[in-house]
Amino acid sequence: MKWGLMINPTSGGGRGRRVGEETKSILQKRKIAFTDISGSSYESARSALREAKNQISGLIVVGGDGIVHLAIQEIAQSPLPLVVIPAGTGNDFARMMNLPLDDPGSILDRCFENQPVAIDLGKAGDEFFADILSTGFDSVVNERANRMRFIKGQMKYTVAILLELPLFKPIHYHFQVDSQEFRTPAMLIAIANGSSYGGGMQVCPGADIEDGLFDLMILAPVSKIEFLKVFPKVFSGTHITHPAVSMMRGKKISVTAEAIAYADGERIGPLPISAEVVPAALRTWKF
Repeated sequence: MKWGLMINPTSGGGRGRRVGEETKSILQKRKIAFTDISGSSYESARSALREAKNQISGLIVVGGDGIVHLAIQEIAQSPLPLVVIPAGTGNDFARMMNLPLDDPGSILDRCFENQPVAIDLGKAGDEFFADILSTGFDSVVNERANRMRFIKGQMKYTVAILLELPLFKPIHYHFQVDSQEFRTPAMLIAIANGSSYGGGMQVCPGADIEDGLFDLMILAPVSKIEFLKVFPKVFSGTHITHPAVSMMRGKKISVTAEAIAYADGERIGPLPISAEVVPAALRTWKF
């Protein structure tokens, strides 16, 4: 059987197209049979994958976290293994799996020479996610950035942060973490299967994709100035020592508030939301 190949040509500001062509060339040189099931939109790509998944032996995706998110909606809890060739802006799934960010040939060689491992996924309602489900200030920023039409790339998120921070107020949340129930105001919430989002921000540095548990990070209300001091520490994971940050673990986490949730950078929708770990739900390669 052939491999399925799905490319997002617009990921990484067009890097997806270049890396996709390179990946095709490598597969052809190695005489690996494949069929290109890339679509012209998210919906058409998912439809093509849904139709092809019973005729392929595995799936190769080229792009960022968005195309990984798309792929797992169709191949989670199936025998089909997933090969990820990172070509996006954040590439947090690739970082989580220790994949090289600029060497598709070595990724393909290693994947074809070794057996995949089974990793956990999160699931919120009917939606699977690989890395982080978040709500709070970052989701507000995403909402603002997604409305911007004349600013592109990472700059629009920087502008959105500057516009939203002066207006942002802590949100009151109601949590159910396994058997523990509590309420608290917070500025930022992360339910983590993997450790990072946003291009390497280690929001939950201790998260393990094979332990059957989420890591939950809650940032309690702080002043705007203090928030600006704490937020950069997310890139190193040292924010977790701040007194306003609390960490928990659980298999199932429910959150209720007047807020929006995002997962793997994709809009999930308004809360309430209930997320649970699906153990060993995806076959892929960890380097």
